[in-house]
Amino acid sequence: MPENTVTDYLAGIEPAADRAALQRVIDIAREVAPTVVEGVSYSMPTLLYRGKGYVAAMQTKAHLALYPFSGSVLPAFGAELSDFSHSVSALRFSAEQPVPDELLRRILQLRKAQIDEQLDRKR
Repeated sequence: MPENTVTDYLAGIEPAADRAALQRVIDIAREVAPTVVEGVSYSMPTLLYRGKGYVAAMQTKAHLALYPFSGSVLPAFGAELSDFSHSVSALRFSAEQPVPDELLRRILQLRKAQIDEQLDRKR
């Protein structure tokens, strides 16, 4: 695999609890969209679905973050995200306060549906 893939990125994450929390996001993303491939988008190790940025999960000094590459995915979940710091393009969480699996699945399903709709409309 080329450098800066999701797999390579996660392998270098410390502490282990952060790595596990990010890996959980990636694992659920792969369940929702089994055909994803690893790549880079906006200089971030990313899972690509149908060639489009699907999700990135990254560690910063202050938190972990999920990036769905769409400014309309996270706003669609409004009050459900009230326990988390977030913007239109990033959902911040921690190993101690992970995004609940069911909410994470719905976020990722919406992003997948957006990509499908966008690409299927072009046909």
